[in-house]
Order: sequence, then structure tokens, then C-alpha cells
Amino acid sequence: MSILEVNHLSVSFKQYTTGLKQIDHKVISSLNVTLEAGEILAVVGASGSGKSILAHAIVGILPSNASIGGVMTYKGEELTPERQKALRGKEIALVPQSVNFLDPLMKVGRQVRTAVRAGDAIEAQRAVFERLRLGREVERMYPFQLSGGMARRTLLSTAMVSGAKVIIADEPTPGLDPVVMKEALDHFREFANQGCAVLLITHDIESALQIADKIAVFYAGTTVEIARVEDFAGQGEALRHPYSKALWRALPQNGFTPIPGSQPHSSALPPGCLFAPRCGMATPECLQAQPDMRELRDGMVRCIHAT
Repeated sequence: MSILEVNHLSVSFKQYTTGLKQIDHKVISSLNVTLEAGEILAVVGASGSGKSILAHAIVGILPSNASIGGVMTYKGEELTPERQKALRGKEIALVPQSVNFLDPLMKVGRQVRTAVRAGDAIEAQRAVFERLRLGREVERMYPFQLSGGMARRTLLSTAMVSGAKVIIADEPTPGLDPVVMKEALDHFREFANQGCAVLLITHDIESALQIADKIAVFYAGTTVEIARVEDFAGQGEALRHPYSKALWRALPQNGFTPIPGSQPHSSALPPGCLFAPRCGMATPECLQAQPDMRELRDGMVRCIHAT
């Protein structure tokens, strides 16, 4: 059962150039994802593909110069700004990428306790710190006293004690040693097994494949494919989109084959299919309009040539 849906999301940022001319940079266009209760959807893609902006759009923390289009729903009701504010940190929790989200003036133990919605807050905070290998002394520290890995585990702790039904984890594992990283990923799997929905944003496809149910591949601010984890195997024969296949084959263990060209900047998007300038399958038809997402072989793809 879907718990959160994002349909045809677009996000633009107003900027001013020389002479105070206003321009709109569209960083996300026609982006679609669905989160199912009890499942983990991992979002992968290059830097600048819109992954973190999607997370911030869902919880309603985009800057004031952002313009949003499309529809987002939670449990069947539209996520208005008022509803986002009411649900943020309660039913929808964000594990942010930047450790700057920690309050520099508050001890981290107290920060985590403020997220506890039921039961003894101190007991819950200490239990989650113990699970994430954070010693009792850490709760009395300020953020500047933490290492990068400790700060990330503190942010993760806040989501874990919140009782949220949707957890959005934005690059939660950089800076963690392999043992703690595996435990953190296992906790996300545990959340999903308890009926929560997890959106895992990551550059690390291999880590995502360990725990995710589905993978959404982003490119230049849109979804190009949503595939089952099982499709990421061999040389990517089961994948549908040319970019998904190229991304998979670019990994060292899959041939380390580079993708020609580079992802376009949001200020210089090509007409039609955004991947067409780098795609060996591109035809003149690909340049006419951006393809719609369509169902194909138990997945979704944005490509007119995918079979």
C-alpha cells in the first residue's frame, strides 16, 4: 500500500543575473516516486540529479526562492505546507545529509530526546545511542565535539526515536566505518519490516542493493527508471533505461566503463529526452519531447526505445 506519492514534481529556483534580470532554474522536472509501507526505495544518481532537493521538497524545507509544481500526497491526502509542518519530525522524519542540521548550542543527547514522542525520552535516547555505538559520554557533548561519523549517527538516532511512518535518509552512511554502516543499513531494513516506508538517498548503489526493495534512478532532475533490486545484476541486461545500464556498467566490478559526456546543468537542459545527447540509442524523435514514465517489465522507465 502506498503511503507517500510524488507525482510530476517540478522545482525551480528564482535567481537574479546582471541588471536584476530574474531567471528560473528548473532543477527538478516531472519527477515521480511512490513509497510503499514496508518497503525501502533507494534513490541513486549523480550529484546534481535532484536527490536531496526531492527530500527537502517532501518535508517542506526548501528555501523561499523555490517554486514547486506537481502533487505530493501522504496517506492519500495532499501534502500542503501546513500539513508538512505538522508531520515533519513526527510522521515524516528526515535524516539530513549535512551535519549542520544539529543545533550547535544544544547537547546532542537533549536534541535526540526532543524527537521522542512516547515513553521515557532519556531511556529511548540512551538505548538508541547504545545500538549505534555512541558512548554515554556522547550525550553530554555539543555537535562541534563530535567526529563526522558520530554526528551522522546522532542524526540517525533522532529519526529512530521519532516513531515516524516515513523516514527519508539523505546520504546517511558517509564517514561511518563498515561495521557501523552495516548496522545503520540494517536499522533501515528493520524500520521497513515494521511497516514504515524508507526513502534512502545514496551514491552507493552497492549498499542500497543490500537492503532496498526497489531502486529509483535519477538523471538531471527527473526519474528515468524504477527497477527491482534483482534487475541490478550481470551486465544490467534486465535494466530498462540506457542511463541505468551505463551507470551500472560504470562501477569497477562491472567493467568500469565510463559514460561519455556529462550530466547537463539545470540552466542548460537539452530539449526532449535529457539523456539523449549522451545516448547511443538516441533518434530525432528523442529530441522532440521528454518521454513520459511508462510501465515496462514490472518496472517504470522514461524512454521511448526501452524494451
